[in-house]
Amino acid sequence: MSMHDPGDSARRLRASAERALELMRAHGFEHAQASAARVVRHELNFNFNEPSLMRSTDVERLALSGLVDGRKASTELGEVEGGADLAERIAALHADARAAPQDAAHAVSAGERARIVQGPPEADLRLLADTVAEVLDVRAREAPKMMLEEGLAAHALLEAQTLTSGGSDLACRVGWYEASVMGTARDGQRASSFNHAGGRCHDLRGVPIVERFGIGAMLHDTQRQVDAQPIGASFTGDVVLMPQAVADVVGWLLGQLSDPALIARTSLYRERVGSPIGAPLLSLRSRFDAPGIAAISADAYATAPVEVLSGGRLCTLLPSLYGSRKTGLPHVPTPGGGWELDAGPTPRSEVIGGVPRGSLVGRLSMGHPASNGDFSGVIKNSFAIEHGEIAGALSETMISGNVAQMLKDVTAVSCERIDTGTLCLPWLRIGGVHFS
Repeated sequence: MSMHDPGDSARRLRASAERALELMRAHGFEHAQASAARVVRHELNFNFNEPSLMRSTDVERLALSGLVDGRKASTELGEVEGGADLAERIAALHADARAAPQDAAHAVSAGERARIVQGPPEADLRLLADTVAEVLDVRAREAPKMMLEEGLAAHALLEAQTLTSGGSDLACRVGWYEASVMGTARDGQRASSFNHAGGRCHDLRGVPIVERFGIGAMLHDTQRQVDAQPIGASFTGDVVLMPQAVADVVGWLLGQLSDPALIARTSLYRERVGSPIGAPLLSLRSRFDAPGIAAISADAYATAPVEVLSGGRLCTLLPSLYGSRKTGLPHVPTPGGGWELDAGPTPRSEVIGGVPRGSLVGRLSMGHPASNGDFSGVIKNSFAIEHGEIAGALSETMISGNVAQMLKDVTAVSCERIDTGTLCLPWLRIGGVHFS
């Protein structure tokens, strides 16, 4: 159990942010933002199927951003108090800002307030040891061909204080547990491709660790992937995306709705709010109170719940404050994660059972799709599906299609989901994908 005084730490972070903001004003910044943060971690690592290292870290950072005449510069220091050279660093930051290009879209938040406290603030070290022992025992008993090259069970506590010259005052203390495993399966000279699973939660008790984050399924699936074969002749069929692969599709969609694509006008959806862009089965919404997520955006806004898709209809874009001012689109602040796709009405077995010919896909390797959503990539940690039954593991198999079209071509959504904290996602069946 770690010894931690949350009150003392919060006061210290606030004092550091206040001092930095005062110095930035004194050095001539017209607008400024200062964020002091501390992350305390306790983790038990394992390597090559054996416990390897128990370690604790206490990492601080002070992130500063300032504006002068519409010109912006940012920096980050490795300690929240900044040390004796803080004034020098801020003077250098002011010089950087004066030399930066002018952009009227730069701004800082004003009048925002948040105090967020969630999750376990203290680490239970015995729980971490028990979790690692459970993972290694299950591997040895049920997936002996698996080599867990890396993994961990950990507790983390994030404390942060953000202040702006516009009067915003946002603070959080967020604790969580996490676990992750990664490795390959081997049988003689044959080996599977790399695979991994993991996530965050508020408590590792109550549910076996192999039933969290898809860890147990990953162990069993990877062991079956030692004997993998190409899919054979090219054809057009269905894919069933496992949640880890669904995450790639969701990530692509969120990218289309965010600053870079909106500002560059490469987003397919910039003018589509209120229109259907996906199958009616798809509803995507925020859960900014998920484990390890603080409902505060990087541009210092308290983040309200957001609905992105409702029955396939696009409800909103997601520009930051800068993106909003740059494009004229309404500002929708979001933190760094916390999304879920609603569960569907169909059991996973029936989602797979409805595929005449295709693949169950664990991981997409499609790089960066083209601006119109076209992609071609290798599917990994995947199995063939024949007449609604999972067949052999696949190797050297590619799929191609269009991500935007895939969203429209979802024909089934599972009622089961995998919750990794940052994301909670079901299995999706999608038609019209080309295999080669």
